[in-house]
Amino acid sequence: MAQFSRVDVVGVGLNATDTMIHVSTYPERGAKGEYRNAVVLPGGQVATAIMACAQWGLRTRYVGKLGEDDAALLHHEEFARAEVEARIVTVPGGSSAQSLILVDATGERTVLNRRDERLALQPAELDREWIANARVLHIDGYDTAAATVAAGWAREDGIPVVADLDEIYPGVEALLENIDYLIVSRDFPGRLTGERDLEKALRRMHQRYGNRITAATLGPQGVLAWDGRAFHHVPAYDVPVVDTTGAGDIFHAGFIYGLLQGWPLDRQLDFACAAAALNCSGEGARGGIQTVTAIEELLAVGVRHDAAEFASKADRF
Repeated sequence: MAQFSRVDVVGVGLNATDTMIHVSTYPERGAKGEYRNAVVLPGGQVATAIMACAQWGLRTRYVGKLGEDDAALLHHEEFARAEVEARIVTVPGGSSAQSLILVDATGERTVLNRRDERLALQPAELDREWIANARVLHIDGYDTAAATVAAGWAREDGIPVVADLDEIYPGVEALLENIDYLIVSRDFPGRLTGERDLEKALRRMHQRYGNRITAATLGPQGVLAWDGRAFHHVPAYDVPVVDTTGAGDIFHAGFIYGLLQGWPLDRQLDFACAAAALNCSGEGARGGIQTVTAIEELLAVGVRHDAAEFASKADRF
């Protein structure tokens, strides 16, 4: 059996090459407009979170698929630069995943994705030792079958699983049962459970799937989490925003970092909010990743969005 190094976190999931297109205003249907500039940068939910963890000094491994093109070369170079152990399955002659991202003057982004179906990671392409030699598994669930297998292995080995989900993929129910820290996008709980009230939806998810934590990221409103006993609402930090791309990815990285430090939940969520906010001050999914010291400084002196304007009930989130 092959021997693999021990790592703090292994990520199984998406990578992408992002073409960032900056516009003054989002174009109306049928209209013409100008864009200020365009730049190509590496991204992808899990790949970006793993890169942030590496920059913060964690030992990391990334598992995913790439084509044979310039985009793949860019990812390989970035993983090597950050000393991420990359376990890449290459699709011969394939094109790596691409995203076109429109960023308006407020920093809000709109994402268009293109992905060769051959890039879907298959369960048979995983090696159990890639998972067993990690302290935490991070997944996004896009390649649901592979993510479910990886999460099942982690659960059997007592390795906590953190998930970043924003879509209800076919077969996701089996995956959800093997997730410990289920941190999803704002509207995911309602779409999954049919419950409009976010608090009730998070409770229902927690009860149905047996997760340790169910949480929803809320953009400028921070994050709302249910731990089975109480809700934790941590407001977001108010920083100058250049680009919101990757904020959720870095939030998950921050949460994982705090989890591995053994911090209480509120501190984990607060660190994650601060890391995500600072990332919005740079361009692209990874352009604003800051040092742990800088994140701690924001925690100490940062200004938050006004939490008083947000009620605790879900229809206000």
